[in-house]
Formats: sequence, structure tokens, C-alpha cells
Amino acid sequence: MDVYSNLVSLLKEKGLTIGFAESLTGGLFASKIANVSGASSVLCGGVVSYTNDVKINVLKVKKETIDKYTEVSYECASEMAKGLKELLKCDIAISLTGIAGPTGGTEKNPVGTVYCGFFLENSLYSIRLCFPNTLSRNEIREAVCLKIAKMLVKKFTKRY
Repeated sequence: MDVYSNLVSLLKEKGLTIGFAESLTGGLFASKIANVSGASSVLCGGVVSYTNDVKINVLKVKKETIDKYTEVSYECASEMAKGLKELLKCDIAISLTGIAGPTGGTEKNPVGTVYCGFFLENSLYSIRLCFPNTLSRNEIREAVCLKIAKMLVKKFTKRY
């Protein structure tokens, strides 16, 4: 069983729903979940928030947050997850924002930097992941989805 099928099975078993706010992954993670038979019982939906306008107007990220920290930050990822949770009313809200490259990197956030927001178990937090900038744009996007899916599977198999 692949990690996405495993995640769907665990979510079903726990009676939990999930949703995604995806910037750099452009809906890839939601698509990976939707590819699993029976995903309709756990997948609420997703928002492809590729532009700041969507982050602000749909996910309710504060413009001040983006102005101060940029859209590639812990703060933005957290607000994206919180906004998604409120929008979709899902049990688990995952947000992904970052730089897949090959251009756009900065000294603070080089290509391969990804911030992931999580709203689950009534907690909101975000993490920073760094993938090698030697990976292609699509390899970074795939690696992000796989890493987060594995993290969620590990969390649910250890904690519950």
C-alpha cells in the first residue's frame, strides 16, 4: 500500500476529514489523495492559492502578514491552514507554500524551501522544510507531498 492509500485508510479509520491549501504544489497533494479509491469519505477539498490575492481573499491571510513576512513564511503557512479550516470545516487543514524553482529563491528562502501549515487536534502550527535545489521543480513538489503524507501517517499510527 502506498503512503497516500495508507493515509486515506487511517483517516477513514479515525473518522477524520482533510483539506489542502496549496501554493507551490498547485493542487498536487489533493490530487494524490483523490487518486485513492474511497477518498471521498475523507477529502473535503482544496484551494489552489497560487497568488497572494487568493491567499488574502479566500484563505483570509492578512495582507500585513505577507507584507511583513512574505508569502513564503511560517506565519503565512499558519494563516493559510487556519483560513482553510474555517472555510472547509475539515478536521485537518494542511497548507503548503514555498519556492519550487528553478528561480525565485532568496538568501533566506532558497529554492527548495517549503513552509507547511497544520491545523489539527485544535492546534495550529507550521514547519519549514528544505529540499535540495538540485531537484527539479516537479521533484520538489512531489517530495513535499510525499514528506507530509509520511509525517501524517507516522503521526496517526503512533498517536492513535
